[in-house]
Amino acid sequence: MPIELVRIDDRLIHGQIVQGWLKIIHINKIVVISDAVVNDQMQRMLLTMAVPSNIELEIKTVSDASKDALNGNYDKSSTMLLFSNPSDVLAVIESGVDIKSVNVGGMHFTNGKRQLLCNLSVDDNDVEALSKIYRKGIEIEGRVLPSDERIDLFNIIERERR
Repeated sequence: MPIELVRIDDRLIHGQIVQGWLKIIHINKIVVISDAVVNDQMQRMLLTMAVPSNIELEIKTVSDASKDALNGNYDKSSTMLLFSNPSDVLAVIESGVDIKSVNVGGMHFTNGKRQLLCNLSVDDNDVEALSKIYRKGIEIEGRVLPSDERIDLFNIIERERR
């Protein structure tokens, strides 16, 4: 099976992922794509503990995940690619990985970000990366849970471009 979901959620694996997305779209592999997480032993351990035992978890650098996707390593599983930020998604896309849609589930407010929606806060780098993703013909939709209404984030993001 192909990559079923590409999601940006700065909390990575939590209840909405496990109880909401995994059960509805029947994911059996999560690939967390983050150079920072690969280098953080504590975060890797916590993510491993958060994933149900029947779900395979891989934690990859942006480069390694891109290579794996291009080599078809995610074609045999129902896979979710999970990112903490849009810049990493853009890097994977620019490496040649075919992505049709990006779900933005949670980019929370931190110092230096602007809150656009309750679950969407961005800085200028986020806006630029999301805009570039969209200009490549890739849908950017906002939904916390699969049962939520899909929100086309293009107009919201484009208003923020400077």
